[in-house]
Amino acid sequence: MIRLPAILKQAIATLLLFAPVLAAAQAGDRTTALDAIPLPTPSTCFGLRTIVEPEALAVCAALNTSQNLRARDLAENWLRAQPNSAGANYALAEVLLSVEGNVPRALFHLNRAEANSTVTSLDEMLARDADDASSPMWHYLTLNQLSSVHQLVGNQEESLRYLDALSEAYGVDLEPYKGWPLIKLKRFDLARQSALRVLNGEDTDAFSIAQAWNTLCAVELSEPLQSPGAPACDQALSLDEAGLNRGETLSTVTLSNAAEVALSRIRLAEAETLIDRATRTPNPSSVANPWIQKVYLTLAASRFDAAQQALTQMLAWRSRQAPLVSVSNRAEHYLVGATLLLLAGYTEDAARLAETALNQPDRNGNFSADDAQKEAVSALITALAYRADYALQRERAAAHEGWAQVSGVATAQAARLKAWQASRRAASLFAETTTLRDRLRPYGPLDVHIPEWMEPEIVGLLGAGVFVTLIDEAERAGAFQAGPGYAHSFRVEAAALNRDSRLVIDEATLALQTLPASERLLRARVQWHSAQAHWQSGDRATAIRHFAASLRQDPSLARRLGAAVPVSVSTDGSEQAQVLADKLVASPRFSAADGGLTLEVLSDGACLLDDSEQPLSCYTAAPLETRDAIASDALSESGLTAVAFQQQLFGIGIELSKAQRSALTGASVVLRAESYGAQQRLPDF
Repeated sequence: MIRLPAILKQAIATLLLFAPVLAAAQAGDRTTALDAIPLPTPSTCFGLRTIVEPEALAVCAALNTSQNLRARDLAENWLRAQPNSAGANYALAEVLLSVEGNVPRALFHLNRAEANSTVTSLDEMLARDADDASSPMWHYLTLNQLSSVHQLVGNQEESLRYLDALSEAYGVDLEPYKGWPLIKLKRFDLARQSALRVLNGEDTDAFSIAQAWNTLCAVELSEPLQSPGAPACDQALSLDEAGLNRGETLSTVTLSNAAEVALSRIRLAEAETLIDRATRTPNPSSVANPWIQKVYLTLAASRFDAAQQALTQMLAWRSRQAPLVSVSNRAEHYLVGATLLLLAGYTEDAARLAETALNQPDRNGNFSADDAQKEAVSALITALAYRADYALQRERAAAHEGWAQVSGVATAQAARLKAWQASRRAASLFAETTTLRDRLRPYGPLDVHIPEWMEPEIVGLLGAGVFVTLIDEAERAGAFQAGPGYAHSFRVEAAALNRDSRLVIDEATLALQTLPASERLLRARVQWHSAQAHWQSGDRATAIRHFAASLRQDPSLARRLGAAVPVSVSTDGSEQAQVLADKLVASPRFSAADGGLTLEVLSDGACLLDDSEQPLSCYTAAPLETRDAIASDALSESGLTAVAFQQQLFGIGIELSKAQRSALTGASVVLRAESYGAQQRLPDF
């Protein structure tokens, strides 16, 4: 997903502000009110040197010194005294945007500022009475901000209209700013023409040139099918790299977008290098959070410990982003959190987080993706989370006995129903032509990111027949030119749904030969389907080899698919081992069969062995821990051991505390009682 570079005002800290406070404290005066502290006169206000109203200067001074509550009070007092003042309405809108991220209310006051502006053009500005002490710039500022806010909330037509109005009224060249709204409207030819006009203009500044090349880069990535190259993207990055050589800081957005370009070419190692560079300098005003991409890449490669660390850093980065940024990318954070929770086995939390993303969409004007894509992905992850939750509850139910088992199975049906409902919603959203546009292209840079190992789930949503047609069309158009293995993985999924074992084996062989080695979760899915196909064809030796390889790379897959591992059970002959074996075989995660993977069951634990009789996972119960857990879960000792063994076998080794899981939704949770000040690197919690 390509991001737009955002230019926000930077707060200016000043020690002069605190001098009176320190002096009063030293004198023992503890009654000094914040409002009594004098504010330094700002050299600029709202980016201009021509603002003269003392009320506006006071608001700007408060914002510059991070006195956000005071800035709000000053703006509201000004508006209360002069409700029809364009300046007062604009000032409050600025506070609402920059301090609170309250976009709807800010838009209301911007509309009022526009309606109450007394100077509405350059001609009127020049003809103004020389004795007029008010600033003539409020209308200019308001139109500029209205264009920005409408872009943020997705009203791209209005954004373009305000750019045209601003250009017409004040004679300013705003062509460099038109490319992004046109990209969002999918008017790629017009966006290209706009960018070329900028590049062919006279005396074009460096910022406008960079904007134009970024626009051309996005146009290139919208039409990647002629060539896997993207020369405009290379040019955009080279301009920033040249700035870096001059001592300038390379922006988070630039590096994140460059990583997206590398991903679109299936250069995964290069992409991760760019992401790592982007993580080194926190940027509160940037909509990009490079740790999100880091989580996705490390998960795809089965580097689960690294993914957990990246998730922690993602939360730390998010906590330092500006309020207006946080309302722009909250759903993106929710989705990556839900994805990791799904793999880690926190299925209920994953479902809740994905539903939150679905119900609280982003302000996505600074992203190339749109609302329909976000909603479709959110619904898909919700469905997968509830499906995995149903599978998990069935595993637990099988470990109980009698009515407790019946009750557990009945309770699990609620999750199954929710999974079906979410699946239907996801299917309807993905069925939209605009949502499916370029969806099949691996790492499509203009789309919401769906992990490549998750995308085959869409086959089941739409049906194998429909999806095969889509694959054929996408392949003819060149969507898989940079990564043919991804097309084969989709065909494996479709053939598996059609129970065509021969085709599954053929396509799986091609997929495993051509998929990148770092796509371990996707390769695990392909190997699982290949294992089932070989099993059904009677080639059990090959089947168990593929089952073992799949479990090593993605232990959580069997649960997410609701599938069973064929096992050949052996016990140590004890009664306890036999009881435990019966509970494990009763679980939907295992099916007893000759020639399956060896499941060794002892009186106090179990081991699943691979095709070489090496352990895939072993669990031994600790007596004291067993008694404590039995009391809390009403399980017998063998039942608890069965649940714990499956939790370990089908888990990815990530444990998250309740506080950490709550933090994923933005809850006010203190992760560590330590102040990190203005460190350049984010802390490791």
